[in-house]
Amino acid sequence: MSASTSNVILEPGSEANTALILRWTNPNFMFTTGVSSQDVTYTLEMDTLGANFGSNIKYTTVIAKDLSKTYTVGELNGILGNTMVLQLDPRRDYTIETRVIASIGSTVKVISNVAAFKAKPFAPPPKVEPPTNGTLWITGDAPDGPPSWSNPVPPPYDVSFQFTKVSNTLYELVVPMKGGGGYKLIQIQGDWATQYHMLAGGTWQGGNIEKKDSDPQFPGPPTAGNYKITVDFQLGKFTAVKQ
Repeated sequence: MSASTSNVILEPGSEANTALILRWTNPNFMFTTGVSSQDVTYTLEMDTLGANFGSNIKYTTVIAKDLSKTYTVGELNGILGNTMVLQLDPRRDYTIETRVIASIGSTVKVISNVAAFKAKPFAPPPKVEPPTNGTLWITGDAPDGPPSWSNPVPPPYDVSFQFTKVSNTLYELVVPMKGGGGYKLIQIQGDWATQYHMLAGGTWQGGNIEKKDSDPQFPGPPTAGNYKITVDFQLGKFTAVKQ
C-alpha cells in the first residue's frame, strides 16, 4: 500500500483536482493448484492516527479488482468532513491512516501495510440543502400544540414551534411532545413541497433526513415531555433528546 503524497492539499475552489492516489499490489493468492485466477476484492479503510482502524468514524469502501483509487479534492474532503465527521470549523490538521484488505470470498484475507497522509479539510457542501430563507418549523400530530398537521402553523405556535437558527447548517428547537404520533419539518409556511422528512432506518431518537415531499415522517417519542430536536444539515442528520 502506498500514497501518492504524505501531505494532501485541500482547498475550496479546487474540488475537481486530484488530491490523492492510493495504490496497492495484488496479493497473488496461491492455492495448491497454483496462482488463483479468481477476482480479488479490496476493502479500503481510512481512520484517524492512533485509532487502529477501530473507531466509529472509520471510512470503508469496497473496490473490485482495481489496484488503485484516485480521489479528487472534493471527494476526499467530503469523506473527511461529512462521512468521518471530522471537526472542520476551525480547520484542523489530521493524520489519516489507510490500508486495504484483500479477500477472496469471506475466508481468505490479507491485510496490507499502513500508508498515512496529512490533510486539513474544509467544510464541504451540506449533505442536505439548508432552509432557503433560514426558517424552519415543526408540524404534525406529535407536537403538543396546534391542530394536527397544521400548515401553515397558526399563531402563537408559528413562534414557539419555529426552530432557532444556530448556524447556516444547524437548527434547534425545544418543543412539548404528546407521546407517539409523528411530525415533519417545513421551511416555508403553507408549503409541503420543500419539507424535510426522515429517511427509512431512523428512529424517534435520530437518523438521516432529506428535503422532499415524501414519507416516512419523523416518529414522535414514546412518552410525553419536552424534547430538544437538533437538525444538522451539514451531516444530513437529526436527533431528539428529552429535556
